[in-house]
Amino acid sequence: MNNFSVPYELSKSIRASILILAPLISRFGRGNIFFPGGCHIGERPIDLHIEGLKRMGINIEIKKKKLTAYIKKKLIGTEIFINKVSVGATISILMAATKAKGRTIIKNAACEPEIVDISNFLNLMGAKIKGAGTKEIRIEGVKILKGGEYKILPDRIETGTFLIAAAISKGSIVCKKTDPTLLKDVLFKLRQTGLDVQEGKNWIKLDTHEKRPKAISFKTEPYPGFPTDMQSQFTLLNSIASGRSVVTETIFKNRFMFIPDLIRMGAKICRKGNQIFCKGVKRLVGKRVFAQDLRGAASLVLAGCIADGKTTVHNVLHIDRGYENMEKKLRSLGAIIKKRSFFEK
Repeated sequence: MNNFSVPYELSKSIRASILILAPLISRFGRGNIFFPGGCHIGERPIDLHIEGLKRMGINIEIKKKKLTAYIKKKLIGTEIFINKVSVGATISILMAATKAKGRTIIKNAACEPEIVDISNFLNLMGAKIKGAGTKEIRIEGVKILKGGEYKILPDRIETGTFLIAAAISKGSIVCKKTDPTLLKDVLFKLRQTGLDVQEGKNWIKLDTHEKRPKAISFKTEPYPGFPTDMQSQFTLLNSIASGRSVVTETIFKNRFMFIPDLIRMGAKICRKGNQIFCKGVKRLVGKRVFAQDLRGAASLVLAGCIADGKTTVHNVLHIDRGYENMEKKLRSLGAIIKKRSFFEK
């Protein structure tokens, strides 16, 4: 890596582009990046990243949605309290602290498995990080990091999404090379629907035995609670399940943007503030729908797979940010699905 400026196209492509800033500063002493892109699902300010990095001696200037960051001497370890639990801010501070002078203590840190994973990776490279996965992380700065080979965690949200695909289609699926311990709350809720869920060390099997799932109520919470990234998929499940349910979204206020399209497809859902009330229907009807965020897009695609007739989902570029070859994997499960570019007839 020999460039400390992130191009506009890369900055705007995904929310996680903000995470590039700390490594750039650590390597070059400066970094330039445009405001990150991603889904407009609610308030996700980058001020928590900025505040944490400033506490470590980083100067940050903001002009026309562009961040210019630099240090005059060295990154300095310090104690940082993150006002609101944030996975991204925790990772940003963690990476900056790895080569900072002295000790950094992150309080009110996020506890997600991905925090533990990146800490294990950095420790493999020579970092000194303790407490990942708890509310307090301690980092002793080191002078250099070495190269290394590391196998990252399986994507727990992708696993959960494909489990829902089987659950709503009265089918069965075996997800391999995954980790059931990362999905405890999701698997607990799936079992509450009355479906057969089995697990091993690195696999999960769901079998509906051709039964319709039961509706379940749930509330999204920071890890280890129910993940907000699985709310849309479970809302879809509730829309075709037997019974009534209440879903409470506590993380992002705009997670329900896909609901109007789901209603157009026949779902019986009423929204009141950060809650939705759902009465399950036996079938959905294919429609032309427009995705507005990553998880909502995935849920609309799954809805189309089980709906009567043809469904066309627009703006599926959202999906490509979070799923690899989703349509190909769904076809392997029996879905009749084709992805087309805007210019194809």
